[in-house]
Amino acid sequence: MTTQHLSDAELAAQPAAYWTGVAYEALIAFTRAQQAELGFTQPQYWLLRNLSKNDLSPDGHGMTVPELQQAMSTYLRPEDDLEAEAEALLERGRLTRDGTGRLWITEAGDEARADFKRHAPEIRDRIHRGIDDADYVTALKVLRQMIRNTGGTLP
Repeated sequence: MTTQHLSDAELAAQPAAYWTGVAYEALIAFTRAQQAELGFTQPQYWLLRNLSKNDLSPDGHGMTVPELQQAMSTYLRPEDDLEAEAEALLERGRLTRDGTGRLWITEAGDEARADFKRHAPEIRDRIHRGIDDADYVTALKVLRQMIRNTGGTLP
């Protein structure tokens, strides 16, 4: 699709599904590349977040890989291999595994999670460069309305 110099009228006729797909792939690729430069993967960060009582875990209890896959089902990508990502975190001492197969975050893992989290604002700032907050909010409101219009479920 050639879209270099489209008028506003031509842009208004563009398919939203196409552009949301292009945006999704570009944003995920950018985010993951930025995280890789910092020495971690997005799935590793999610594992640590879901196991930390200081983040997404309500109680800090260990979870199995299938439980973690279920907890992350709305944002995992098909290529994400949580078992392999957990192994990398186990090797680094950021997770431990008990006799029942539950993964537990270590103190080093929670420190790494907090360090990884400190990089999120700079990644967000790069993505949002040149976009006013008001324009961003408008774009999200439009997307949310499109979801409602098509019978989708808002998170």
